[in-house]
Amino acid sequence: MIQVNQLSKTYNGTTVLKIENLNIPKGQSFGLVGNNGAGKTTFFSLLLDLIRPTTGDIINNSIPVHTSEHWKPFTAAFIDESFLIGYLTAEEYFYFIGDLRKQSKAEVATLLTKHEEFFNGEILKNKKYLRDLSKGNQKKVGIIATLIGNPEVVILDEPFANLDPTSVNRLKKIIKELAEDPNVTILVSSHDLQHTVEVCNRIVALTKGEIVKDIQTSAETLKELEAFFAV
Repeated sequence: MIQVNQLSKTYNGTTVLKIENLNIPKGQSFGLVGNNGAGKTTFFSLLLDLIRPTTGDIINNSIPVHTSEHWKPFTAAFIDESFLIGYLTAEEYFYFIGDLRKQSKAEVATLLTKHEEFFNGEILKNKKYLRDLSKGNQKKVGIIATLIGNPEVVILDEPFANLDPTSVNRLKKIIKELAEDPNVTILVSSHDLQHTVEVCNRIVALTKGEIVKDIQTSAETLKELEAFFAV
């Protein structure tokens, strides 16, 4: 589904990301972990063509992401609140994304009803602009918006940050259910090793922009990662 070839990103002579080869098969739940500055957000930004690579390329379903926009209809992402439109209410934003994804209001409403528990009564029907919501509630809006239109690739950067424990558990349930669909490829980055291991069947660890571990999730994965990052 996603192939990375000789990819690098350099700023002012400093290489912040260098991945020679990486393949993420269709239907995989892929976790990206690492310390601050490891290159996780840089990789996602390159994958979404928010920044251009210094060398190499990323292919999304046979489409080079920085030379074509044909990958956008089947790809959805939430990186941070800059993806939101602050002067819209949650409902207005969801329906706006629905229009972009060629979804009817009824289809969007069905999705929102499905995830009503995740919203915890704090987002819909309160007439608040997105800019006035808490960071956690903004994140909830952004995450659920990625699911509109049944995308084949879902990219979530630090989805567990700023969420309370109950919301984290509900989000993990959402991601696990999504991962059961063999047609959906999920990419999650996080500082939280435990949460990432729980929802992803493959974990890649980055250090200083390079892959240092690439492992299939097992009962020992969390201990292995904790020991690695404890050094």
